[in-house]
Amino acid sequence: MWLGREQPRPATFHAEPTSAFYAAIDTRQNDAAPLTLQEVFTADGKTLGKMSLAATREFTDCDEALWGVTASGCTQALQATYEGGSMSGQFVIFNLADGRAADALVAALRKNGFVRQGIAFEATGSRAQARAMGHYVTVSWVGGTASAQDLVTTLVALDGLGRVVQGRIIAAI
Repeated sequence: MWLGREQPRPATFHAEPTSAFYAAIDTRQNDAAPLTLQEVFTADGKTLGKMSLAATREFTDCDEALWGVTASGCTQALQATYEGGSMSGQFVIFNLADGRAADALVAALRKNGFVRQGIAFEATGSRAQARAMGHYVTVSWVGGTASAQDLVTTLVALDGLGRVVQGRIIAAI
């Protein structure tokens, strides 16, 4: 029985499992301090391409940021939403127990569900990317009526917010 429209998914999606590069932070035990909104969403990230930061949010129940999947062992999710011109987007980072849990979430996002939209935009033609990086997962998603090239450029800019994980690697070494 059809009860209504499914939650939106990106039209184009790329997913990456974690790799040996992130071995120093493969478990939360090696990187125990929680992320902060200020650490992830710095002043440099207030404007990304043609979009500006609209809002940030922290979830202690990571499943509130998801639909159709669960983030087992996740202790926090940080979300930023952006808008500008004919585009909107969001970046979410999940803090999971280890790389196996991160890979499992990325695999589930590939087929079973996705992140909830923190800002409304048309998912038709939208683009997203999810990366497992040690015990973290980042999801960047952008959509709107902009050209495909503008969407890709903006997706790359959103994905750059995941650089915060590199600082965590250096701190863990």
